[in-house]
Amino acid sequence: MAEHLTRAIHERRLGPGMKLSEDEVGEIFGVSRTIVRAALQQLAHDNLVAIEPHRGAFVAQPTVREAREVFEARALVEPRTARSAALRATPQDIGLLSHHIAQEHAALAAGRSGQALRLSGQFHIEIARIADQAIIAGFIAQLISRSSLVIALYWRRPQAMCESHAHHALMRAMEDRDGDRAEEVMKGHLLDLLSLLDLHEPVPVPLTLREALTGE
Repeated sequence: MAEHLTRAIHERRLGPGMKLSEDEVGEIFGVSRTIVRAALQQLAHDNLVAIEPHRGAFVAQPTVREAREVFEARALVEPRTARSAALRATPQDIGLLSHHIAQEHAALAAGRSGQALRLSGQFHIEIARIADQAIIAGFIAQLISRSSLVIALYWRRPQAMCESHAHHALMRAMEDRDGDRAEEVMKGHLLDLLSLLDLHEPVPVPLTLREALTGE
């Protein structure tokens, strides 16, 4: 259940500030409130959900300051990780990245921007895996999760996502085992993403909880 809720948040079906009623979530999944509560606690640990006393659980709403900090943290960590990945990437790793990019672009072409966003985040996590830096990979995964909330609130052009060919450029740098280029491409890519945030006008996601979790 926690994985399903996390995926719904990453795909922007569950928007920031949406109330996650234990009763309603339990009814949708056909489970007890105890199980729902445990799943929500796990998401709270991942900073995806805020649990407020006497009010319940809500999808977290990052502030403008938090939004900047998330992307600034990514800009500090991920370029060096991309360099390490470029020096370690195998032909099998490059093949997986290529397949991942194809899935991401297929989702964009089909208008599934939420799925494309989730795949884009997974691409960055995959680079950390290739770099063989487990602790940093875990940190990046947390930042990616929080990025999904930031994008849901502040993204200026949701359809833009990562279709700027930055992922192709990263893959080519790793294929060439060019650590310097991979680091520079990643740095520029994350700065571009930050520039696409509109840190003044949050855009809500107009779905009910049932619609977000079941598509009904």
